[in-house]
Amino acid sequence: MTTAVATAPRTATPVPAARTIGLRDTVTQSLTMAYRGLMKVKHNPELLFDVVIQPVIFTVMFTYIFGGAISGDVASYLPIIIPGILVQTVITASIVTGTQLREDMDKGVFDRFKSLPIARISPLAGALLSDVVRYAIATTITFAVGYAMGFRPGGGIVGVLGAAVLVILCAFAISWIFALMGVLMSKASSVQGTSMLVLFPLTFMSNAFVPADTMPGWMQAFVNVNPVSHLVTAVRDLVNDGHVGMPLVWSLVGAAAVVAIFAPLTVRTYMRKA
Repeated sequence: MTTAVATAPRTATPVPAARTIGLRDTVTQSLTMAYRGLMKVKHNPELLFDVVIQPVIFTVMFTYIFGGAISGDVASYLPIIIPGILVQTVITASIVTGTQLREDMDKGVFDRFKSLPIARISPLAGALLSDVVRYAIATTITFAVGYAMGFRPGGGIVGVLGAAVLVILCAFAISWIFALMGVLMSKASSVQGTSMLVLFPLTFMSNAFVPADTMPGWMQAFVNVNPVSHLVTAVRDLVNDGHVGMPLVWSLVGAAAVVAIFAPLTVRTYMRKA
């Protein structure tokens, strides 16, 4: 004869609610990740070679090679070339954002971040914020080299600071494009190579180094609509005479449009892969 044993009904084990990370914590964690990026530079100073060596080499080389041919003498060419070198150097430096992001993802660093109770967007945001320091270094060195060669900005300190802020803002905006490439591509070398193929025509087919009216007609048409040309013109206006014109407006509008388009794409792609 068997005896039925009554069993108590099982109660479902409550699942702990996911921790919600607020905006304040997200900002704090992003700044912490930015500090991590700066520490990487401290332990690997060669990461600064492009923003330290490149503006010196390019400024000296371009000035003494093209100065006499384009403007008649070096002193007359400096107000043209310094803003051009500044834009070219800082924008090129934004490529590193994508390559370093891809390297960190390949090394599994972001996999470790996923196990931490932090906002998933903070490693990406921190990487972009830390590169702003690199842009500031490149800007400072470019102006310092120009001043040592005899360049005296007619726009004064206000014009120089305004130009520096403008270039850094535009470089930060462009870095979102390269960050998206870093998330999408499989190798850091692919990110760097593709970025160079995109960026070099934009910088050299602009008014950064020579006046646009010396180019063939078909190239002038491209140069006149090239956003790099608008940025270079805005920087020249600010640095040389403190003038604020439509090139400045177009540069800011373009930077805002790039961030509005590529920041959500980058974040969405990164969150899906992270």
